[in-house]
Amino acid sequence: MTTISAADIVLVMSTTSSTPPLTPAVFHILLALSSGERHGYGIMKQVEADTQGKVKMGPGTLYGSLKRMLDAGLVRESDKRVDPEMDDERRIYYQITGPGEQALVAELDRYQRIVTLAQQRKLYPKTFAYDR
Repeated sequence: MTTISAADIVLVMSTTSSTPPLTPAVFHILLALSSGERHGYGIMKQVEADTQGKVKMGPGTLYGSLKRMLDAGLVRESDKRVDPEMDDERRIYYQITGPGEQALVAELDRYQRIVTLAQQRKLYPKTFAYDR
C-alpha cells in the first residue's frame, strides 16, 4: 500500500509563488500561446497538436476561458493582423502576458514536483498499491 504523508502533501502543494493552480484549459491555452501569438482556431489546433490529439478544445471552452484569462490579465488581444488576403481580418489574435508567463511557469513547476515525487516512489502505470 502507498502511504501519503503530510510532508508529501506540503511538498506537492507548496509553490515558490502564490499563483493558484490553473485549470487544464487555461494551462493548454497558455502553453499554446507560449510559442507565439495565435487566433482562436490556431490555439485549438496547437492544443490538439501539443497533446497528440488527446485534448480537443471546443469553441465554448476556448472562448469562455479566453474571456476569463483576458479579465485576469493572463493574455491580451494582439495588434497583429496578417495579410487580409491570407486571413480573415475579423480574427482576433491573442498573446500571453507577463503574468500569464508567470502562471505557466508556476504550473510547470508544480507538475515537475509531482513527477519528481512519482519517480521517487517508482510509480508507473499499473503499479499502484490497489492494483496488486
